[in-house]
Amino acid sequence: MKRFKIDDVAKETGLTKRAIRYYEEIGLIKPPERSEKGTRLYTEEDIEQLKRVIAAREVLGFSLQELQHFLTLKEKIESHRFEYRNASEQEEKRQELEHVAANLRKQIDMLEEKMKKMTQFKKELEQMEQRIQAILNEERRGS
Repeated sequence: MKRFKIDDVAKETGLTKRAIRYYEEIGLIKPPERSEKGTRLYTEEDIEQLKRVIAAREVLGFSLQELQHFLTLKEKIESHRFEYRNASEQEEKRQELEHVAANLRKQIDMLEEKMKKMTQFKKELEQMEQRIQAILNEERRGS
């Protein structure tokens, strides 16, 4: 498996080395393996995880705290999947699924709220653009 030094990861993701170390520190990515001399060695999977974090931050407007919560939820779902498969009682399985469903609903609600805010912000920008275009059109006719 190919390993990458932090400089390579920074170039690949567009993040600073400091940001990569910070994301590791707060748990957005797992700590990478280290060489005998202590150099961080990242995998392709680590790079892809960083790209997902960047996309969630930029495209979805997630804060770092929201990203941490989302990644924690994702890990819990994976853990629950294992526990669900190994649960012997139907009631225990049902409780696991209810717990996962409740956490997913919270994430969906948060995304819907963000989307409403983004839609409103987009409308405001479009209205400003329309007013500016109207002014420009008036000036062209008046010239």
